[in-house]
Amino acid sequence: MESIIVALAAGGVALLFAAITAILVLRADPGNQRMRAIGDAIRDGSGTFLRREYMVLAPFVIVVAAGLWALIDWWTLDNKVPETAIAYLAGTLCSATAGFIGMSVAVRANVRTAAAAMHGLNPALRIAFSSGSVMGITVVGIGLLGVTILYMIFQNITVVAGFGFGASSIALFARVGGGIFTKAADVGSDLVGKIEAGIPEDDPRNPGVIADNVGDNVGDVAGMGADLFESYVSSIIAAIALATAGAAVAWDGNKAVLPLMLAGAGIVASILGTFVVRSGEQASFGQLLWALRRGIFTAAVLLAVFALVITITMDMEFVWFWAIITGLVAGIIIGLSTEYYTSYDYGPTQQIAESSQTGAATVMISGIATGMISTVVPLVAVGFTIIIAFELAGFYGVALAGVGLLSTLGITLATDAYGPVADNAGGIAEQAQLDPEVRQRTDALDALGNTTAATGKGFAIGSAALTSLALLAAFAIAANIDTINLLQHTTIVGILFGAMLPFLFSAFTMKAVGRAAMSIVEEIRRQFREIPGLMEGTADPDYNQCVDIATKGALKEMIVPGLMAVAAPLATGFILGVEALGGMLIGAVGSGFMLAIMMATAGGAWDNAKKYVELGHYGGKGSDAHKAAVEGDVVGDPFKDTSGPSLNILLKLMAIVSLVFAPVFLEVTPLIEKIT
Repeated sequence: MESIIVALAAGGVALLFAAITAILVLRADPGNQRMRAIGDAIRDGSGTFLRREYMVLAPFVIVVAAGLWALIDWWTLDNKVPETAIAYLAGTLCSATAGFIGMSVAVRANVRTAAAAMHGLNPALRIAFSSGSVMGITVVGIGLLGVTILYMIFQNITVVAGFGFGASSIALFARVGGGIFTKAADVGSDLVGKIEAGIPEDDPRNPGVIADNVGDNVGDVAGMGADLFESYVSSIIAAIALATAGAAVAWDGNKAVLPLMLAGAGIVASILGTFVVRSGEQASFGQLLWALRRGIFTAAVLLAVFALVITITMDMEFVWFWAIITGLVAGIIIGLSTEYYTSYDYGPTQQIAESSQTGAATVMISGIATGMISTVVPLVAVGFTIIIAFELAGFYGVALAGVGLLSTLGITLATDAYGPVADNAGGIAEQAQLDPEVRQRTDALDALGNTTAATGKGFAIGSAALTSLALLAAFAIAANIDTINLLQHTTIVGILFGAMLPFLFSAFTMKAVGRAAMSIVEEIRRQFREIPGLMEGTADPDYNQCVDIATKGALKEMIVPGLMAVAAPLATGFILGVEALGGMLIGAVGSGFMLAIMMATAGGAWDNAKKYVELGHYGGKGSDAHKAAVEGDVVGDPFKDTSGPSLNILLKLMAIVSLVFAPVFLEVTPLIEKIT
C-alpha cells in the first residue's frame, strides 16, 4: 500500500508543479496592445475548435460507453456495475482535460514568448519551455493518478484497460482532427502566400495566418497532449496486465506496483530536469539544442538512479531494472537518430536543401529517401530492446522497457510542446511588426522546435511499438492464445490486413488535409482578389472565415479514420477469430512503425531544409530554390503533423480494443467457422 501512496503523491506533486509553472508563465509580460489582440484571436479560434470537437465526439463516447456496459460488464462479466464503461469515460475525460490544460497555457504563452524575445533569447526560451513543461507534467500527473485510482477501486486491470481505451479514443480523434486543421491552414497559407503572392510567412496580409497559428495549438499541443497521454497510460496498463496475468488476486506484489512506482519516479526526474534548461543570449542552434538535451539527459540519469533505488529497497528482481534501462536507452537512441536526420546542422537535411536548386521534384525524392533510410536505427534499437527485455523478463520485460522509455515523458513532451509556442511567437512578432531581431530569435527557437518535435514523434512511435507488443501479449493471455500459427490461412489474412491498415489510414488523413487545404486556398485567393487594398496593406483580411473553414473541414474529415481504428479489430475478431486478430495486430505494428518513422522524419527534414535555405543558402528567401523547398515543406506538413503521429495511436488503439473485447470474442463463434 505504501507504494501506491508514493505513486499518488508523485501524481499530486506533478499537478502542483504544473499549476505553479502555469501561474509563473501567465505573470509574464504579454506585450503591447497589437500583440495582445493577435494573441486573443488565436486563443478564441483555438478554444472554439476544441469545444466543437468535443461536442462532435460526445455522441461517439456515449455510444461506446453504452456498448462496453452491455457487451463487457453486463453480458460477458455478468457485472451489475458498469465498471469498464466507467473506466472508459474516465479515460476520455482525463485525456480531454490534459489536452485542454496544455492548450490553454500555450495560447497564452505564445504572446508572452514574443514579448520576452524583445529582451533576449534565454527569456523567450524559458517562457516557451515552461509552457511546454505545463503540458508535459500535467499529462503524466493526470495519467498516473487516473490509472492508480481506478486500479485501487476496481482491483482488475482488465477493467482499467477501459481507461486506456477512452484515452486512445480521444487521442486519435484529437490528433487526426487537430492535425487536419493545422496542416490544412498551414498548407493553404503557404501555397497562396509564399508561392503565389510572394509574401513572407506569417504576413498579416495573409487571411490564413491566424488559422495557421490556431492549428499549431489544436494539433501540435492539444492533439499531441492527448496522443502522449494515451501512450503513457497504455504502457502502464500493459505492464500491470502482464504482471497480474494468472495471479490469484489483482495485486501480484512488487511486480504489479513497479510500473506505478517507475512512473512516479519519472515524474520527479522530469521536474528536476526542467531546472537545467537555459541558454546564453547569443546561443547558436547547437547550443540551444544542448540546452534541451541537458534537461532530457539529466532526467534520464536521475530516472536510472531512482529505478535502481526502487529495485534495491523493495527487494525486486534485478533483471527488471535492466529491462527498464534498455527502454530508456532505446528512447535516447531513437531521439538522437531522429535529430540527426531532421536537424539542418547535419548532412541529410542539408542535402535535401541542396537538391532544391534543381526543383521541387528532387526535393521530394531526396526527402522521401531520407525518411526511408531513417527507419533503420529506430528499428534496430527497438529490435534489440525487445530481444534483451524479453530474455530478461519475458513480455513483462518488454512492457517494462516501454514504461522505462516513457517514464521521463514529462520533460520529453515539454521539449516537444514548446515548439508550437515558439512558432506562434514568431507569427505574432511578424504580424505585430516587431523589430526584425525579435523574429530572428523566435525563428531560432522555432527551428529548434521542428527538430525536437520530430524527435518527440520518433520517441512516441518507438514507445508505440513496445507498448503495442506488450498489449498484444496481454490480449493473447486474455484470449487464451498460447501461440499464433503463421501458417494458418486466417492468420496470414489477418497479418496482410493489418499491414494494409496503416497505409489506408494514412491515405484517408492525407487526402483529408488535401481537401481541407483546397478550401483554404480558394478562400485566400478570393480575399486577395475581392478585398481592395489587401495586398497593399491598407485593408484587413477576414481571418475568421479561414478559421471556420478549417474547423468544419477537420471535424468532418476526422470521423472515418477514427471509426476505422475501432471497427477493424472488432471486425477481424468477430469474422476471423482471435488468432487472426493477433496476426492483424502484428502486421499493423510491422508496417505502421516503419511508415510512421518515415513520414515523421521526412516531414521534419523537409521543414528544416526550407529553413536552411531561408538562412541564406542557395539563394535564400524568394529564390527558385526557396520555392522548391517550400513545396517540399508543404508535402511534409501532413506527413509529420497529421498522418505520421496519428499512426502510433492507431496501433495502440487497435491493440487495446482487442484487449478490452477479448472476453467477448471468447463468447462467440467467429463467422469464418460458421461458414466452413
